[in-house]
Amino acid sequence: MGTELEKMSRKELLDLRDQVEKAIVNAEKRERKEALKAAEKAAAEFGFSLSELAEDSPTSGKTARAKYRNPADPKQTWSGRGRKPQWLHDALQSGADISDLEI
Repeated sequence: MGTELEKMSRKELLDLRDQVEKAIVNAEKRERKEALKAAEKAAAEFGFSLSELAEDSPTSGKTARAKYRNPADPKQTWSGRGRKPQWLHDALQSGADISDLEI
């Protein structure tokens, strides 16, 4: 296939790229539907719906407990999950150890 691509014009290659991108989006939509259908079937085998299982999820609607606190502003906390807040970056760059910031 590589040699066929080398014979194509830039416009043909751009058109091909657009077609591939559309095909990828459609494939993802199709696979999501298939996955959802399979998940619904698996939940139904246990007598549940997906929405019932999502309601009981241990992470649904709950925020993680704070593990670190900004000594300069105690209202600012971080759970240790996700992106580090700027105050933490600043504290670490000024020489603080992360264990000093633990709650």
